[in-house]
Amino acid sequence: MKHQEGFFKGVRDASIYFQGWLPESEPKAVLLIVHGLAEHGGRYTNVVNHFVPRDYAVYGIDHLGHGKSEGTRVYVKRFDDYTNTLKVYFDMIHRWQPDKPIFLVGHSMGGLISAVFLLDHHAELAGAVLSGPAVKVPSNITPAILLVGKMFSALMPKFGLLGLDADGVSRDPAVVQAYVSDPLVYTGKTTARLAAEMLRAMQQVSRQASQITLPIMIVQGSGDKLIDPAGAQMLYDSVSSTDKEIIIYDGFYHEVFNEPEHDKVLRDIERWLEAHLGSRK
Repeated sequence: MKHQEGFFKGVRDASIYFQGWLPESEPKAVLLIVHGLAEHGGRYTNVVNHFVPRDYAVYGIDHLGHGKSEGTRVYVKRFDDYTNTLKVYFDMIHRWQPDKPIFLVGHSMGGLISAVFLLDHHAELAGAVLSGPAVKVPSNITPAILLVGKMFSALMPKFGLLGLDADGVSRDPAVVQAYVSDPLVYTGKTTARLAAEMLRAMQQVSRQASQITLPIMIVQGSGDKLIDPAGAQMLYDSVSSTDKEIIIYDGFYHEVFNEPEHDKVLRDIERWLEAHLGSRK
């Protein structure tokens, strides 16, 4: 396995960190990992170790304000800053791996970023795999809370509002401990602006998901405590793709790639990917 890393200029002239893991032989396809809130692209070792030996190239970035990339932690001026930066990197990968099918692999907030990205760019991809996508507005978000959130976003955009419960990441205590101990994982509260922008993006996906027509696979843990598991089914029902699949893993927590049974999840995804190689260039 060959590893590459570096930086490129994303939106707002920010320095964005990227990584790539390449097989020794010519890759048959590309997986583009889109990571979740407060984490970074280096946490997908299980995905890398499963797919690179099977001749997939795996790439990923640290989003603006995440990991090794520049920017105020878990802050963004506009949600499009994520998708526009992803497009810059996508175009780089397309130049590096011409004529190779590219699949998005988006997790959590990365699933939301991926869904928004697909609204404009689904024709450029061979397919998408979304894991625990954060696409549903939480049921406890009332109009009053939305109004307060918009006020904080406008007046104190970098004010910390919400935190993540690390215990909800995985049922594996070692994964939780590694998450908490990882210096590149942000364990503070999400900024008011990012929270407001995520809610706006969720509403956009809810309205426009029917525009998505590419092959799509959604994987979700039924025991997810960090996002509403119903969002996965909502997205599955909303997209217009005639080629779509959803798997709900009974009792799994949020990071299905890092659950004790992650091998089963990755085998399911491998089966789906193998069936779609060459379906679109």
